[in-house]
Amino acid sequence: MKLRPALFLDRDGVVNRERGEHTWRLEDFEVLPAVADVVAAFNRKGWAVVIVSNQSGIGLGLYARADVERLHRYLHDHLHQHGAHVDDILYCPHHPSKGRCLCRKPSGLLMERAIALHGIDPVRSVMVGDRERDIEAAATVGVRGVLIPSNSGLAAALQHAGIP
Repeated sequence: MKLRPALFLDRDGVVNRERGEHTWRLEDFEVLPAVADVVAAFNRKGWAVVIVSNQSGIGLGLYARADVERLHRYLHDHLHQHGAHVDDILYCPHHPSKGRCLCRKPSGLLMERAIALHGIDPVRSVMVGDRERDIEAAATVGVRGVLIPSNSGLAAALQHAGIP
């Protein structure tokens, strides 16, 4: 099987607006401008697109997995309406105050899982995140990390980083 490159994206602050608090209600979930266009462009190039996110509010008991899944179904529908799709959305439900886990970024475990499940070549892949832990997670699995300011334009950031 030929491995393909992947565009890994953090969720809050890269795909949807970072509000400075946990986002689990649909009315608070705003997909950032041009995200669907960027995802569609990478779909056309044959890249996998995978969202990797820490969702520690689940571990804190602020919301349930079902709330996160509802947002992700909305995101899938939103992208589909714009001719785009993500191959997977993986998230860590744990909060560091409740003990140590293996899947919370800056661990690369969720990215490793995506690499194995989707036949991804880490060397030709890129992770876009708005926190240093996103970039650290990418480095642990040999993926290039691109750090961007929260809620900034994804297309401009990729272009500035020289990502095709």
